[in-house]
Amino acid sequence: MAQVTAWDAEVDLLVAGAGPGGMATALVGSLEGLDVMICEKSGQIGGTASTSAGTLWIPGNTQSRRSGYDDTAEKAEIYMDRLVGGTKGRDLRSVYLETGPTAIDYYEANSDVTFLACGRHPDYQANMAGAAVTGRAIVPTPFDGRLLGDDFRLVRPPIGEFMVFGGMMVGKDDIPRLIGRFKSVANFTYSAKLFFRFLSDRVKYPRGTRIVMGNALVARLFYSLRKRKVPIRFDTAIREILREDGRADGRVIGAVVESGGRTLRVRARKGVVLATGGFAHNKEFRAAFMPQPVPVHSLACDTVTGDGLTLGRSIGAKIDGEQHRGGAFWTPVSVTRKAPGWKGLFPHLALDRAKPGLIAVNAAGRRFVNEGASYHDFVEAMFESHKTVPTMPAWLVCDAAFVAKYGIGVVHPGTTNLTPHEKSGYLYTAPTLEELARKIGVDPTGLTDSVRRHNGFAATGSDLDFGKGDTELNRFNGDPQHQPNPCLKAIETAPFVAVAVWPAEIACSAGLATDVDGQVLDESERAIPGLYACGNDMASIMAGTYPGPGTTLGPALVFAYRVARHAAGKVTTPQQQPALAR
Repeated sequence: MAQVTAWDAEVDLLVAGAGPGGMATALVGSLEGLDVMICEKSGQIGGTASTSAGTLWIPGNTQSRRSGYDDTAEKAEIYMDRLVGGTKGRDLRSVYLETGPTAIDYYEANSDVTFLACGRHPDYQANMAGAAVTGRAIVPTPFDGRLLGDDFRLVRPPIGEFMVFGGMMVGKDDIPRLIGRFKSVANFTYSAKLFFRFLSDRVKYPRGTRIVMGNALVARLFYSLRKRKVPIRFDTAIREILREDGRADGRVIGAVVESGGRTLRVRARKGVVLATGGFAHNKEFRAAFMPQPVPVHSLACDTVTGDGLTLGRSIGAKIDGEQHRGGAFWTPVSVTRKAPGWKGLFPHLALDRAKPGLIAVNAAGRRFVNEGASYHDFVEAMFESHKTVPTMPAWLVCDAAFVAKYGIGVVHPGTTNLTPHEKSGYLYTAPTLEELARKIGVDPTGLTDSVRRHNGFAATGSDLDFGKGDTELNRFNGDPQHQPNPCLKAIETAPFVAVAVWPAEIACSAGLATDVDGQVLDESERAIPGLYACGNDMASIMAGTYPGPGTTLGPALVFAYRVARHAAGKVTTPQQQPALAR
């Protein structure tokens, strides 16, 4: 590599990627006095997070303590030690737990990035030592997209399946009010206000400007960056990392970027940060780090093609995949079809699987999982079952009464006419379980036996095979009005219904190995001076496990904070960190 003698631009910190990790790094860097530039290879900010639920897992956070929910990082460390196991990576996990509350308070004190406590939102292994039922999950405060003016168009929208009326975002708390809009004056008024706000928005904007969940998080980061005048170069990709004097062991001093058909050399005095979103659509990395057969579906933004890992590897960075079982974090998805040739994905996170009156079966027609388990655990069970019986896809089976009450996938609660959804190929119906089994290619005897056995469990309220309804998470996502088990009810009213679900990753776990400040490590596990990674480019501290809601976004914002402060030469010991930028 030749020594660079001329630069087209100079900054302190050059950030690759305008997802939450990259934008948070740039925001903290700017607050700490650094001159920062973000290069985003697409035309919008937000990446995969813009389509996510936006939850952060931050044990001991201030927002929950203010709301009366008691939790500590010490308890969470016990939980993570049990869940992840082993000592490898424990230093990063400990630093994450120690720094988390301080980092979140820092964003709130210095920017428009603010959060609300979720209250009761159980850890996904809530029966494990150190787990919590309340206090660890926070969500971004809803954001008014009108504050961004014309720049609102630069915020990547959520997936269409998360919007109604072709552009109105709906949060989890909105759903019961919208469904019950004719059941009370309060619900009707609430729903009407949302709808008329949306109609007003569409006069000027491409979609509703009342934004929630992950879309609110990325919009708040973007708004904060705009207020600080931090530049984001859109349609600009980093193509090469440059090292001092061209030496293989030299400090990273900048990068070659491609922007608008031009190749530019950008000097980065304090370092380069890789935050390009992981490797979701990179065939080589998927084959290397994901289970076989490699899942074909992904919920990641289509521009996430492994750029950060590729750049890091080109200068000798270590990719940590060995400790990351499955290489990613998973959810079951159903394939949606709105028009010929158009396909989308709906993630079955929490709204249907745990409800009473639904089972999941493999090709043998047999249950293979507690249907109310976390989305990640559900898919891991799919992988395990698939080793002996085809389970890709698996089938969610219920009856029409279940769909009318709870909905299933993209089919909203209250739906009684399933014909349009069947014609589109989204679901299958049949007057008998045997006929349904033949339609979906499942063993009829296996399916009828599974439903009969399940119905027996529903009568007693105890699932002897998989314990559906036994855990805090199951009951949280079940129907508390249904007794004796909020997750069990007989499947008995024809027509019967089936929806195919496939494994899809929502984020990567394998990634670039780093130290506690996000410095990328080489194959000898020595820090590469001037090169950082965060977000999904950084190997997850969770090592392929999924402790609770917000497993990816929590570390993204916490390590972004640590990366930026390290680049600025600031103290990163939690006890010494200031609440406000100096």
